[in-house]
Amino acid sequence: MITLASDFGTPYPAAMKGVVLRQSDARLVDIAHDFPRQDVRAAAFWLREVLPEFPPATHLVVVDPGVGTDRAAVVVDVADHRIVAPDNGVALPAAREIAARADGDAEISVYDVPYDDDTTASNTFHGRDVFAPAAARVHEAEEVADADRVEPTDEWVDLAFPEPEVGDDGATGEVLVVDDFGNTITNVPGSVLDGRDAVTVNGESAPVRDAYAEMDPGERLVTVGSHGNVEFAVNQGRGDDAFGLGVGDDVSLGW
Repeated sequence: MITLASDFGTPYPAAMKGVVLRQSDARLVDIAHDFPRQDVRAAAFWLREVLPEFPPATHLVVVDPGVGTDRAAVVVDVADHRIVAPDNGVALPAAREIAARADGDAEISVYDVPYDDDTTASNTFHGRDVFAPAAARVHEAEEVADADRVEPTDEWVDLAFPEPEVGDDGATGEVLVVDDFGNTITNVPGSVLDGRDAVTVNGESAPVRDAYAEMDPGERLVTVGSHGNVEFAVNQGRGDDAFGLGVGDDVSLGW
């Protein structure tokens, strides 16, 4: 299969699918096309949570604020997964998570996808003109190195999430993403909540619960999300509104 993920909304992903289907018989699976616009870090976070759940596949990822510039296109090869993406780091957190889940920590290899004289690309839609054709070629190749117009490289843009600071009486971090439910997801490990009934969030007390429904509707809580990090939520409401927090905001937990 080839999966597709982008911040394009509609109808642009359909054009990418058309290009792929002209060159490949792959089964196409949409991951999401409503990632926060031009937010590479948010896309990288969600891809880290989603791509490792798939069987080996080619993943076409386009969240590309640098479209039309000299930023490179890359293929990240890890444990039989092939991630075709802009060279802005969006693929690396997912690749590291796939490697960590593979037996013996799989090696990550990165390939450049250079443009050549035959590449006719608009300056605004490399998803259609560069990445979709590359994904089709990579999917059809027995090995990534065998694919047409890919070259090994030892230079690429990395992306890592900020590290929290955890002490005996609290932790500091930041909000990484807010999901569609308003759950406000931080970079603080959920283990800091072990054995606690409540914590302070930026100086205000909040209960710690295992499940949203342990609070009455409209009541806020602190919990550990499926991603393993601390998140702020409201049962049947929006945690971002209730806690007054958004992406990139600093967070201080105390106990």
